[in-house]
Amino acid sequence: MKKPSRLTALLGLIAVTFAIAAVGVFLIDSLLSTSKAKKAPINNKALIESIGGPFTLVNQFGKTVTEADFSDRFMLVYFGSSSDTEVCPTALRIVSDAMKKLGKDQEKVVPIFISIDPGRDNPDKVGKFVSQFDPRMIGLTGTPEQVKVVAKEYKVYAAKMQVEGSAKNDYTMDHSSFIYFVGPNGKSRAIFGNGTTPKTIAARMREFF
Repeated sequence: MKKPSRLTALLGLIAVTFAIAAVGVFLIDSLLSTSKAKKAPINNKALIESIGGPFTLVNQFGKTVTEADFSDRFMLVYFGSSSDTEVCPTALRIVSDAMKKLGKDQEKVVPIFISIDPGRDNPDKVGKFVSQFDPRMIGLTGTPEQVKVVAKEYKVYAAKMQVEGSAKNDYTMDHSSFIYFVGPNGKSRAIFGNGTTPKTIAARMREFF
């Protein structure tokens, strides 16, 4: 039997590694694609409840926090980068508008932005970024390892896209774009595509109060 070439073996390894890393995002995105053009919540309860978990990060005030610090409320979570000028701002406006539509129930939910760009997003930068969207929003960042852990818990895809010939910090972050509604136990209760309306998100959140 002919042995595979080194190149073939390497390509195969890369393919398997990418498939394992992307499977969680693929499952979520596949469900969203059949969820009224990504404008309705995912309804697969088993998948939803498998997403989320413990984390240790740093907020915009430089304080270390864990999921336990939010155990008295629900969380509305979005992962992104403060350097993004298009997708992330749009998503965070949706988060902010969904919070406003909760009316008096706003106190039951804390909006949270988690950076997947720890190389550039220090606490101060994250704080300035989230303050543009909602004064109640908590911005979280951390070490590369801390961010890697929370991204894995939430099945978030994130990859640095370096432009050939550019400076070290001149890159973009390619990442999945979902909004997670998380219960006090740290597990997801609902997941929304970036095209979901604030009204739909607010209505879904109220179902758990």
